[in-house]
Amino acid sequence: MRVILHCGVIAALLLSVAWAAPQGADDHEGHDHGPHTADHHHHLHHGEDESHPQHEGQQSNALSKPNADFAFALYKKLSALPEFQSKNIFFSPLSISMALSMLALGVKGDTFSELYQALGYAELTPETVNVAYEHIFHMLGHNKEHMQLDVSNAVAVMEGAKVIDQFLEDAKHYFDSEAFSVDFSKPDVAVQEINKYIAQKTNNTITDMVKEVDPATLMMLINCIYFKGEWMEYFDLELTQKGDFQVDENTKVSVDMMQNQGLYEFYEDKENFTTVLRLPYKGSASMIIVLPDEGKMKEVEDSICRHHLKHWALAMEGESSSVRVHMPKYSISGKYSLKDTLEAIGVVSAFSDTADLTGMTGQKVKVSKVEHQAVLNVDEKGTEAAAATTVEIVLMSSPVQPKTVKINRPFFVFIMDYKTRSILFMGKILNPAAK
Repeated sequence: MRVILHCGVIAALLLSVAWAAPQGADDHEGHDHGPHTADHHHHLHHGEDESHPQHEGQQSNALSKPNADFAFALYKKLSALPEFQSKNIFFSPLSISMALSMLALGVKGDTFSELYQALGYAELTPETVNVAYEHIFHMLGHNKEHMQLDVSNAVAVMEGAKVIDQFLEDAKHYFDSEAFSVDFSKPDVAVQEINKYIAQKTNNTITDMVKEVDPATLMMLINCIYFKGEWMEYFDLELTQKGDFQVDENTKVSVDMMQNQGLYEFYEDKENFTTVLRLPYKGSASMIIVLPDEGKMKEVEDSICRHHLKHWALAMEGESSSVRVHMPKYSISGKYSLKDTLEAIGVVSAFSDTADLTGMTGQKVKVSKVEHQAVLNVDEKGTEAAAATTVEIVLMSSPVQPKTVKINRPFFVFIMDYKTRSILFMGKILNPAAK
């Protein structure tokens, strides 16, 4: 039985006028949003069946450590918020890093320094970061044999808006973005156009990302990733049956528990009170399940970081065992306003009147809000994951008996791409019965 994974990652940046002052057409410099030349990418192009030059992996991996550190820093801030103490958490760190990195193309001064510091890029040059993303996008989009992983980027610009050519050219160069015009002065029409684009790029996984836009919006940057793959070991629909999931010591819920027995990379980390299981997809992606021992969720949550992921990966590598997996079906979603969280990790200037986005536009602009939404559905037929980020900017070895792993208590989940060493999605599942 085929198990399909669909992952949609959307990131959007919106630029809006700070003081809602009407601006006539004469106040803008028009920009030609026609197609750019492909000269920027000639060095990356090769046939789909050709292998990637070795340097591509080296360059794309330049961001693996800082991006992972950023992912865990963001998770720690989110999980500490009172409103998420008893809720599932699921988001795409890569989506958020991409959105902020696209934003960084147009910021300068302290705004740039704070952004790069928060992302973990302080010791890297912009060229290194941008080229790494260029290679990440290229590599993600070319692994077609066993999975589909498409990356698309767009810059939606207010008709007649004053946007610096270099910003659009860099977005095209490094993020392979396309540019198109939108009349944000007609919010209902703009919302329809943006949502239509996002729906098309995510196989209709996310259809209503944008609820409303400021009629003075200058620009929206959109990033979409669509992933479709197959489990290496399929789950059998006929084996699924009702089972208990212990949410906490006082709460138990009934879930549809899927089952499968196969060879899996598996590791019991007694020192860190966890059981780790890798559920691979054909191709370069895997789902990593981190199951803390009973009563140890908080302890693991407080300490978990990229070094644990590396340790577990090394410990499991080549150590496949016969494992009987019991995993619940679940559908979860999360929506987050990240402005306060990003400010807490040092991104302050971008949201203030001192914001310097002069690499993007000659007008005074600032970031007003950052929104992120993620959805994950897991069942025998497939796993669907989708995420959306919006950043609004305003002017201004096998044992004899198989090991049984019952995922019947709160756990962490990671969806990772090993070729680019990227955490595509991550989260904590406290209650798989909660939507």
